[in-house]
Amino acid sequence: MLNRRRMLALGAVAGGAGAAAVLLPKGTTAPVTAGAAPAPVTPTGAGGAAAAGHVGHSVPSGFAVPGGPAIRPAVTPFTVPMPLAKELRPVASTSTADRYELTVKPADVEILPGLKTPMWTYGGSFMGPVIRARTGRATEVSFRNDLALATNVHLHGAHVDAANDGYPMELIEPGGSRTYRYPNKQQGALLWYHAHSHGTDPEHVYRGQHGFYIVDDPAEAGLNLPCGAFDVPIMLRDALFDAAGNFVFGGNPADRNVALVNGKPQPYFQVAARKYRFRIVNTATERVFRLSLAGAKITQIGTDGGLLPAPVDKAELKFSSGERVDVVIDFSQVKFGSSIVLTDATFGPMLRFDVVRRATDTSKVPARLRPLEVLPAATVTRDVAIATDFSQGGPIPVGVINGKPFDHNRIDMTVKRGSTELWNISNADGAYGFTHNFHIHLVQFQVISRNGGPPAPEDAGLKDTVLLPPGDVVQVKAQFTGYLGKYVYHCHFLEHGAIGMMGQMEIVD
Repeated sequence: MLNRRRMLALGAVAGGAGAAAVLLPKGTTAPVTAGAAPAPVTPTGAGGAAAAGHVGHSVPSGFAVPGGPAIRPAVTPFTVPMPLAKELRPVASTSTADRYELTVKPADVEILPGLKTPMWTYGGSFMGPVIRARTGRATEVSFRNDLALATNVHLHGAHVDAANDGYPMELIEPGGSRTYRYPNKQQGALLWYHAHSHGTDPEHVYRGQHGFYIVDDPAEAGLNLPCGAFDVPIMLRDALFDAAGNFVFGGNPADRNVALVNGKPQPYFQVAARKYRFRIVNTATERVFRLSLAGAKITQIGTDGGLLPAPVDKAELKFSSGERVDVVIDFSQVKFGSSIVLTDATFGPMLRFDVVRRATDTSKVPARLRPLEVLPAATVTRDVAIATDFSQGGPIPVGVINGKPFDHNRIDMTVKRGSTELWNISNADGAYGFTHNFHIHLVQFQVISRNGGPPAPEDAGLKDTVLLPPGDVVQVKAQFTGYLGKYVYHCHFLEHGAIGMMGQMEIVD
């Protein structure tokens, strides 16, 4: 059995598939040399302690990833504007659906000033383009894979049939394409699309396969929330670079020392003295952000699955990988001509808002937003325990759920379509101090309790991903309507899912 000191020092580096793992000192990163396979990431707790190591996947011949020793890049804060994601336009439309085309391709992107970072992108940009859907109107997105390695796409938070969910073993081979159909039969929300190829998704997402998907809901039009140019999606994540501007992938994710806001470190954003809606997604593979606004009020109006029943003023926003927060900030409360800085508890200053112009503002944040659906009484209760198994021997652990690592040939639970269930989801790594989170495909759920008491503030509303600090037990309630077939549930710290912290359910009649 590994003691805690050895676990904190655990890491792995692979020169290719099947290479033996080696130990890395805590806080170091395995260098990636030009022409070599990328080093794997060592899963960690959100507090930075290394939780596990795993052997990474070799890069196909002819698709080497450059990289050298990691550095802390010198960046002058607030000297570049925050980019805005482009909106993807449909290539065709019918009375019931819109069709889009998007290429997964390598691109050199300027993240650090004056340097180009090779990325694996959706459409050639750091952020995949915004796909704006509408409740009740279908979307078809054809993804062509111009990378030299297989990938796939999962629409995180979508209520979608199994064939279009981006199942981890169903891949788009190099040169191939696949069309995913999303019915959008759900209320308005910020979703996001990303790679979900089992075992390789941490690297794919880290190197750029992440994009916004916004479901606009006509039922919300009468609320008069900020819209148009005043409705701004924001992508937060972290990164580690070498001196040439290449991503360094490997070692401990907690060592990633640059926070990126829409693909830029510490940008500024010029705003008018009025209300703005910011839809924020955490696309880091393993990170908890804790955001505050210099003591100023942030009004949260929504979460993963859409609007809250009522707005909530927050001093801090706390959300983990895969989670979303939907907020309104009123810059008319900030002195005109001044600035206010969004700060993270770990990274410090992240984004500066500069109030540079006056504007008429007819938008509002109503006292009531959207009632939370009352779900039927649960007929099934399940216990779902997430853990790291060090008993296999050697330095490479296994991620398990209820004692078993992921096996796509095994069904871990059978769920009756239409049923409502309670899941008691526990982080069984409390003794190690490892943080996890938990994501269920197909459904949005409601958090009923945390550690036997009321839900935490960040648990409110409809969720598809929930944070699990060490030892926590969260009870959630979900109704499994609509579709049959196989779906996965997993820790959305992607390095943890990649070593097996994932299970599989089958929805049956």
